[in-house]
Amino acid sequence: MSAELKSKVVAFARGVGFDSCRVATCRPPPHANEFRTWLEDGAHGEMHYMKRGAEKRSDPQRVLPGAKSIIVLALNYWQGNFRRSQTAATGRIARYAWGDDYHDVITAKLDKIDNYLREFGGEQKCYVDTGPILERDHAAAAGIGWHGKSTMLVDPKLGTYFFLAEIFTTLELPPDAPQGDRCGTCERCITACPTGAIAAPHRLDARRCISYLTIELKTSIPAELRPLIGDRIFGCDDCLDACPWNRFAQVSRESAFAAQRSTIGVALRDYLDLNDEQFREMFRYSPIKRIKRRGFLRNVCVALGNVGDESDLPALGRAGDDVEPLIAEHAQWAINRIRERCASKVAVIC
Repeated sequence: MSAELKSKVVAFARGVGFDSCRVATCRPPPHANEFRTWLEDGAHGEMHYMKRGAEKRSDPQRVLPGAKSIIVLALNYWQGNFRRSQTAATGRIARYAWGDDYHDVITAKLDKIDNYLREFGGEQKCYVDTGPILERDHAAAAGIGWHGKSTMLVDPKLGTYFFLAEIFTTLELPPDAPQGDRCGTCERCITACPTGAIAAPHRLDARRCISYLTIELKTSIPAELRPLIGDRIFGCDDCLDACPWNRFAQVSRESAFAAQRSTIGVALRDYLDLNDEQFREMFRYSPIKRIKRRGFLRNVCVALGNVGDESDLPALGRAGDDVEPLIAEHAQWAINRIRERCASKVAVIC
């Protein structure tokens, strides 16, 4: 009966839109000790929630007592490539944030599966990048993909551009076999990282990661790392883009992830004119809303400092007078950077 139920669950999950559905036995994640060492080294930066939930992350029974299986799901979000406007400097936003907030999209799908499993007597806890679990360990155990050297999961059909979600259940389902590591000697993801955050294969120092710096970090971005961020204003795809397995990636079937003008077609300086209300309205359905206006405009200022020119100075000047000190500080840094570049050009011409 458990094998039959699993077949039904897999079919149901695909019916609600997931691209992959596999099962792992509910047991401690194999890299729990490495995770503790990573925390002790402080590589998690200001992500204090990682340390608070460390015990649960190392013991799934603390998440759902009596859980027997973990249903792991993958949802492709690849949207292809888009040509950006060349009329003014635009910022790069990680592909996963081009469309609607994946938390909302996936949670609605998980609720449907949860209700379906209840019909068979199951008790569940569902997560999509929100719970105290080492989701990539469980996903690898289920065979969703293997651990790439960037720490991201890789699947030969989906590449690297997919979301993970997990359902802990008291139902016992036959587990799937893991995939073998097929990275070989390739280290393109490591060499592609702009800040050297991937210190070694499978070892990420979050404190240098652009995704951390532009999303998780709530305070000032370290001055020495700002030039390395380039034009990235929310997350970074460089280690994902570098993976050769993405040559097999197909455009997602999920229309909610389709790129919107607010995330791929706005000049950087135009973002600086957003007040709180306008920011909330523009990104009300986007994961970008989580970093709030202060965090987003901080990032925009850094990007302009790296790729902007004299035409961006008026907008940065206004941002330099912003009531939010975090924005004002980074705007002044950007102004100084642009002026330095302009002075260097004049010196070269002369």
